[in-house]
Amino acid sequence: MNFKTFFLAILMMAFAAPSFAQCSSSKKNSHAKKASYKHQKDIVDVAASNDDFATLVVAIKTAGLVETLKSDGPFTVFAPTNSAFAKLPTGTVATLLKPESKNTLTKILTYHVVAGKFTAKDIIAAINSSGGSFTVKTVSGDKLTARLANGTVILEDEKGGISAVTKTDLDTTNGVIHVIDSVVLPN
Repeated sequence: MNFKTFFLAILMMAFAAPSFAQCSSSKKNSHAKKASYKHQKDIVDVAASNDDFATLVVAIKTAGLVETLKSDGPFTVFAPTNSAFAKLPTGTVATLLKPESKNTLTKILTYHVVAGKFTAKDIIAAINSSGGSFTVKTVSGDKLTARLANGTVILEDEKGGISAVTKTDLDTTNGVIHVIDSVVLPN
């Protein structure tokens, strides 16, 4: 399914899809929390105002993506927390932050970004309308697959790595952020 089809599926399912918070058969099974932020800050500002994204913010600055992620967008960002970066093999983050790794770092970071603003409800609708999993092209040009597991959106990267969405719908002036518990990696 291409991006245009994804967008059309979202529009068709927007009113019929259950809300993200209701995807679980019971509230105790839902692992994602919905967070609301006022539309006062862009993606970079929201990330910079949260200590859980300190590593991500340093990486965004190192990759030279601040201006891009402050632009009009809109963007959907699957934002790894500090603990998500800590799951990478020892020394990986330090290596990625070196000037000679800028292209690799940029590719990894843009793999976490989708053009357009897609709320949790939109993502759930796309998964449901696609038979249980949905693959989307990221800004890096690579593919990321989303599916549901026990009411939680799970992302599978091109290498088979898995990340769970732990918080949804952090609204920004230029898109939305969904918090994930592991870094996803393109091929």
